Amino acid sequence: MKICVAETRAELGKLAARDIARALLAGLREKANIRMILAAAPSQSDMLEALLREPGIDWSRVTALHMDEYIGLPATASQGFGQWLKQAFFDHIPLAKVHLIEPGNNPESACHAYAEKLAEAPIDLVLLGIGINGHLAFNDPPANLDDPLAVKVVELDEMCRQQQVLDGCFAAFNDVPIQAITLTVPTLLSGRQLFCSVPGIHKSDAVKAMIEAPINGACPATALRTHPQCTVYLDRESSSKINPHAHSSNLRS
Repeated sequence: MKICVAETRAELGKLAARDIARALLAGLREKANIRMILAAAPSQSDMLEALLREPGIDWSRVTALHMDEYIGLPATASQGFGQWLKQAFFDHIPLAKVHLIEPGNNPESACHAYAEKLAEAPIDLVLLGIGINGHLAFNDPPANLDDPLAVKVVELDEMCRQQQVLDGCFAAFNDVPIQAITLTVPTLLSGRQLFCSVPGIHKSDAVKAMIEAPINGACPATALRTHPQCTVYLDRESSSKINPHAHSSNLRS
């Protein structure tokens, strides 16, 4: 795992966007089309805004998918992750295709349908974050790091639901849905390159666990350390609890 530490949240976003743009441009020189999976969360806003400003990317050759969605919200609800990504990113560029997770009235069927979309071709890039409980997408602890499923229905734990309130996505805890559809950890790790943006002091404990705790489902984000091409982007706040001397070989600013 490569670890990049920026001074501020905005600089984190620019640094991650620059590296993602380079990966996109390199990939598009090698193949006709790129497929990427994106997280939907306020923690990704600075990176996505900066990525929209990166020049020279032929977005018409890029297909976008996303990694999780609430069950039980109206299809047009602003808190829905598909809607959030449309407003923040998808609607601003001429993507080749956008595949949204649509739970509808049959979430299990939606999981199978989305798994088929994911299996159509390899995933080139995954743009993700981690939760305050160390989750990846909606794989809350204790997560199965070797899950045989590609996409599944999950129950959201209390800390995960509270984070949605802290992020300003919902007004109250009881407004947050209790179920969601998520891509599993192996599906996320199947991407060729992973770019993980994690700003903010409220993520500092999760960041420390991700980098220093044993690799297991108690902190799903530890699984990122098993990936051969994963870069994590932190700011001074989110990196404040890690030991820089212990990870100096992987750190860059």
